[in-house]
Amino acid sequence: MCTMTHFAKHSTASTNHPAALHPVVLQAYAMPLQTLAMPRFQVIPAGKSFFHIKETATGRVRGFRTNHNDACTLARSLAARN
Repeated sequence: MCTMTHFAKHSTASTNHPAALHPVVLQAYAMPLQTLAMPRFQVIPAGKSFFHIKETATGRVRGFRTNHNDACTLARSLAARN
């Protein structure tokens, strides 16, 4: 996902004025709250070519995979179960 940060221009004006804020800083406020919420599961590297799927609320490992893409798929499917 491109955030367009490489096209942003740096402001030299005072940061006390709202118009002087960097446009990238304001992007976070425009996002819905649902997209800013923490994910239920995180994929954590646990060794060479080994990944744990950790539940963020409890810190417990709910699964593991040897491929990062497979670990992300498992994390998404666990999150969809509710």
